[in-house]
Amino acid sequence: MTDTFKRLEGASLDSRYPLGEILDAIRFNDDGLIPAIAQQHDSGEVLMMAWMNRKALEETLATGRVCYWSRSKGKLWRKGESSGQQQHLRSAALDCDGDTLLMQVDQTGPACHSGRRSCFYVSLEGEDARITSAPLIDPEALYGKR
Repeated sequence: MTDTFKRLEGASLDSRYPLGEILDAIRFNDDGLIPAIAQQHDSGEVLMMAWMNRKALEETLATGRVCYWSRSKGKLWRKGESSGQQQHLRSAALDCDGDTLLMQVDQTGPACHSGRRSCFYVSLEGEDARITSAPLIDPEALYGKR
């Protein structure tokens, strides 16, 4: 844990710190990434987890439109740029170690590339894995044939 986040443990309610100082203290992994969890702001539903580098986080905070780092494409990925299913940031918070981000978002339509509202639709139950939701939109309608 960085000294900054250790110092924040004893901070009083409503203490304020310069954003740049906190961004400098984030514990990005060896690839320069931090896990970012998107949660629907009004229902609490966990929609997805993706990765952000510092540039994606800074863009998200500056614009209010959620931007991630695509590990498969090796570039910034603005949620909804190809599907139209955007995420708009309502609030963002780091965990106590500064190595995970939780965002409250307003999600337009499905968050998952499968066309489902949430990426978390495979429930592990005893000896089985059960699909817990149907697609809201056919993925081919969102992205075309893959």
